[in-house]
Amino acid sequence: MTGFDISGGASGEAGFAVIPVLDLRGGRVVRARRGERASYAPIETPLAKGSDPAAVAAGLLRAWPARILYVADLDAIIDGAAPDHGALRAIASSCPGIGLWVDAGFASADTVEAFLAAGLGRPVIGTESQRDTALVAGLGGQAVLSLDTRGNERLGPDPLHDDPSLWPPDVIAMTLARVGAGAGPDLAALAAVRARADGRRVYAAGGVRGPGDLLDLARAGLAGALVASALHDGTLRREHAGGFA
Repeated sequence: MTGFDISGGASGEAGFAVIPVLDLRGGRVVRARRGERASYAPIETPLAKGSDPAAVAAGLLRAWPARILYVADLDAIIDGAAPDHGALRAIASSCPGIGLWVDAGFASADTVEAFLAAGLGRPVIGTESQRDTALVAGLGGQAVLSLDTRGNERLGPDPLHDDPSLWPPDVIAMTLARVGAGAGPDLAALAAVRARADGRRVYAAGGVRGPGDLLDLARAGLAGALVASALHDGTLRREHAGGFA
């Protein structure tokens, strides 16, 4: 197999971006499985001792030379809690120079403005948390849009899925049923999103099992992929980052 450049891929840079993921619940990192969030348990990983967010974040960056970490604050997404600024600050402190993309169930301009004022990263606006298109339209390129699906079900307002003119430059295609499932990315669904993206950067989320899946996604024109299980399980390792033999 031929190699490809994974050095960039976000915020206008060239290359394919691998973005490690942390799912937070109760101040700890939990292991995501098929989007069944009620059953997520504190993570056990060879990358860190325990499930402390700062330790796991540092472990992920030892496993892969990423420039961005994606953080899903499940207490905020599921229960409407305030974003866990303490955990985010700890992650940022342990990973200097790394950008954070944060999904904290943002559903109003006020909550996003407060988050931006705290300087803790770039907000991810998940369609599952939206009632209409106003927040996404108002934020433009300040935010990342996550097009959330579970199986064949599109989560959130249909116009956010159907109207690419509302999409910011960075868009995540989040296939929740494939998260942690070992089933591989949904290449057909991802191709359909990319075909409508009109030059926007589309990132795959859910299903990456190892370097072969990354190569398939890069060849399909995706800008990058969100990854967790493959890094914790060791099927995707730092040695893969320079390309493939």
